Amino acid sequence: MPLRINILTSGRFHVCDLARELNALGHDVKFYSCVPRFVTRRFGLPDHCNRSLLLYLAPLFFLMRKAQRTRFWPASEKAFIEALDSLAARLMGPCDVFIGMSGMSTKAALAARRRFGAQVWIERGSRHILSQKEILDALPGGARVSPYAVRRELADYALADTVVIPSKHVERSFLERGFPAQKLFRNPYGVDLAMFPPTPKPQNATPTLIFVGTWSFRKGCDVLAEAIDGRPWRLIHAGPEGDAPFPRMENFESRGFIPQSRLAEAYAEADVFVLPSREEGLSVVQTQSLACGLPLVCTDRTGGEDLAALLEDQTWVTVVPPDDAGGLRRGIGHALAKGRTQIGWRDILGKGRDHFSWPAYGERYSRELERALTQRATASDVKHNAATVGI
Repeated sequence: MPLRINILTSGRFHVCDLARELNALGHDVKFYSCVPRFVTRRFGLPDHCNRSLLLYLAPLFFLMRKAQRTRFWPASEKAFIEALDSLAARLMGPCDVFIGMSGMSTKAALAARRRFGAQVWIERGSRHILSQKEILDALPGGARVSPYAVRRELADYALADTVVIPSKHVERSFLERGFPAQKLFRNPYGVDLAMFPPTPKPQNATPTLIFVGTWSFRKGCDVLAEAIDGRPWRLIHAGPEGDAPFPRMENFESRGFIPQSRLAEAYAEADVFVLPSREEGLSVVQTQSLACGLPLVCTDRTGGEDLAALLEDQTWVTVVPPDDAGGLRRGIGHALAKGRTQIGWRDILGKGRDHFSWPAYGERYSRELERALTQRATASDVKHNAATVGI
């Protein structure tokens, strides 16, 4: 059944892909964000879905971006989020379902429920905010969770009919804090399979690893540097330098930011993809690398185990604990040995390739939305009938 769906986010994130897929399935989708139409158009979202709020919020948006890495960042971020949430609450149209990014959707979610009787679905891409704070507080780097972010996140969780999460380790972090299991919906993110096709096995004289993302403590890059130290391996890094120092090793090469459209070329050079994150909901670069045929080595806080569950041969994914350089080193060795069995074009996803697509992600989401609304309608009918007969 077609649903009226409002989505609120500050930037594009994965919910732009969600909006595109739900629209393609026949739902009436309105995407509220600060992303202009010429950008969302590039990602396949029809213009009639985009309700960009950038013109209203431009001064705060650009002030927040300018304040990054300064002492004014917390105040500018707070002002922007409050304005975005309040504006969406006032301007959004009727909906059956409101989908909001966690930490920025409280007022809009309340407005959708009170004015339209909408269900509230909150998108949380990382672990429970208290778990995330605990992990990041223990790191030497600069990534931290503010008290303001904690309050906003907890308020959104409390409002939600459903919290949507991408992976099992995120689910566990919610359950450990007493969040009701029936209010969680786990749905791994998709990937643009056309952009990340199988690649030929590289003929590397030196076993080559690739890591994609910000070189940071949160992503466990200090552990990765320790794991490869003294090993006859080469490491390619694609992404910016973060709060962790680059290793001073001859076998390390940082190439900086690589556009998504060029990432498949970088994956084609490597034998194994490595992601040693200490905390990350479900990193899409893992799916990209698997789609290109690379064995994956990751920690149990990256969502890699969820991707492995979708594979016919789950041994292409090696899951290790975070903060364990020895375990990571052994995992890389195992993956390199596994990779040596590949011949010709590397196709790890095989017959289940479509399970990793954005359309498959959207279909899983749509089915769950329809199930939840049907269940609510049935419960409402039962309650009405009981009242009618005086039960």
